[in-house]
Amino acid sequence: MQQPSDWTERHRPRSEQLLEGNDVQRRKIRAWLDEWQNGAPKKKAILLVGPPGVGKTTVARAIAEDMGWNVVELNASDDRNAAAIRKAATSGAIHRSLFHDPNAPASRTLVLLDEVDHLSGGLRKVSQDRIQRAMAGEEGPNATLSGDSGGKAELLRLLEQTKQPVVLACNDEMGLWGRNSSWRTTRDRFSKHVLKINFVRANEEALRRIARRVLREENIEFDDDAVDALASTNHGDLRALVRDLQVMTAGLHGQSLQKATVLSHVEASQRDVTVEIFPGLENLYRMRSSNDASSLIRTIDKEPQDFLAWVHWNNASLFTDGPSIRRGSRSLAQADRNFMGRFINQAHRSTYWTQHLTALSASVANKVPLKGKLYPNYPHFLRRSGSVSRSSVLGKLSEFCSTNQASTRADFLQPLLTLLQPDSPLGDPENFTASIGLGLSAEEHLSLTGMARSRRSSKELMAAYEAALLLHEADSKATDVVAETLPEEVQPEGVSTAVPKEESEDGPPAGQTTLF
Repeated sequence: MQQPSDWTERHRPRSEQLLEGNDVQRRKIRAWLDEWQNGAPKKKAILLVGPPGVGKTTVARAIAEDMGWNVVELNASDDRNAAAIRKAATSGAIHRSLFHDPNAPASRTLVLLDEVDHLSGGLRKVSQDRIQRAMAGEEGPNATLSGDSGGKAELLRLLEQTKQPVVLACNDEMGLWGRNSSWRTTRDRFSKHVLKINFVRANEEALRRIARRVLREENIEFDDDAVDALASTNHGDLRALVRDLQVMTAGLHGQSLQKATVLSHVEASQRDVTVEIFPGLENLYRMRSSNDASSLIRTIDKEPQDFLAWVHWNNASLFTDGPSIRRGSRSLAQADRNFMGRFINQAHRSTYWTQHLTALSASVANKVPLKGKLYPNYPHFLRRSGSVSRSSVLGKLSEFCSTNQASTRADFLQPLLTLLQPDSPLGDPENFTASIGLGLSAEEHLSLTGMARSRRSSKELMAAYEAALLLHEADSKATDVVAETLPEEVQPEGVSTAVPKEESEDGPPAGQTTLF
């Protein structure tokens, strides 16, 4: 059989003996899998959490292969709706191995779902009839499931009923729990069935051993200094290490790998490493050095203006004393002023200083180092999934402002919320002028106020809005009637019945112009 051209697949460890790094984590996985040999453990799934390239799925595959188990795998590139998960995983997990041979010794099937943090949607279930029809391949609007529809709910059902080991892997566990206010509820429901194991990046010695093994298997000579340089310039990503080796050795033509080649490759192809917002924030708040904090913040996947809001929101909840909050707020205020410099002074490096001061306000403003697990929150006013940013409101506001929805959300939605929300210094939910002018319904106006619909005051507000809307419509009709009956010289201000120029008898025919 021809070997894979991709070295990451060609040299993927097929046995636990070839694995490197995360020794403690691997022992936990081995102990959990051993429990399946004699029945089923209390928690029938494990969740492997860690940055990409540290070997999360490789560990699961290697140990399963050592145990002689089959593996069924789904990843983010596959359909992962309710029907796909049940068809590919649930059937085999609930009953028996998908590849069961009645004459062979009993064997387990390891169900591996990679990148579950990209499994979108909530826990809303899809009807059983629709799932069955989708699995059968029927056509029609009630038989087809698109995207990840019902996938998370089906995954939870799988964990509850499985008779086979299930391994989930992700980079950011908050992606699985969800970015909304109910993420803790989702986390608790999954945690009943899942044992979480956190993976860390490999150290330099583990990177050296992997590099030497790959080079020897490829029959490529190398200098020890080259391997040392490769390990010291890698940030602990095993997959990236093997890919770099494949690129650097492609043009050697029988020569040995030298340190100069490695350094030249590193200089020419600096890897852009970005960090997800939640783990990035947790690391930032633990920093005690301004230099380290400033370096870290530039790798977090958020624009400076967005990150200002994230830090401002979380400082108050994560810091433990008033002086720290005030110290952080001063840095944030200065960062906000500096950021505005990008609009008035092109030469000023406002983005850099915004990042620098934001990092200081988050990491070193608190004189007491933060301990334990940190849980940064998503700023409520930035949420896109809430009712304040429903497509109908944005659509009407976007049409009124003649801007696209992205610009409308960024530039015009927040001022409107400030004018209508009761907890805002300028807010007045009973001021219906803007909402009526935009043509919003009572429900849409209520969503902009942020008030819960179930409250009595909310229902009274909606009734008052509908009354004001009826009065506005009546006034508009009355104005139209007056405009039609009064002579032109006594028309109300702003109302004109003049014949358009192109239709008047004295004007030129339509489509023609005159010079004078």
